[in-house]
Amino acid sequence: MHLAFEQDDERQRIVGRFRLGEEYQGGSGFLHGGIIALLLDEAMSKASRFHGEHAVTADLRVQYKKPIRANTEIVVEGFVARREGRQLYHEGEIRNEAGELLARGEGRFVVIDKEKYAAR
Repeated sequence: MHLAFEQDDERQRIVGRFRLGEEYQGGSGFLHGGIIALLLDEAMSKASRFHGEHAVTADLRVQYKKPIRANTEIVVEGFVARREGRQLYHEGEIRNEAGELLARGEGRFVVIDKEKYAAR
């Protein structure tokens, strides 16, 4: 998929701008719900950068507010909500060019020891 996100240090957000084609639709010209969940998970997981930690997804919740049409510009953002020890709680949003909220996500991420889980 080649998703590229930028780190907005001033706003403390991870931001991606995308236009996904028809190959990502679930039907009737709208993006598949799994693709929407993937976008939110990616943006939220990258918010771990603000903690300087490596973390993996433990829980993911997605609220689908409005259908998202394929081939339209969307903005995906992820940001930190709070931290409790090794548990990182992040949130994400997908909006259209007009700023209308299309989907939102909440995730719990667990900090891991990168060395311990490195590929062998």
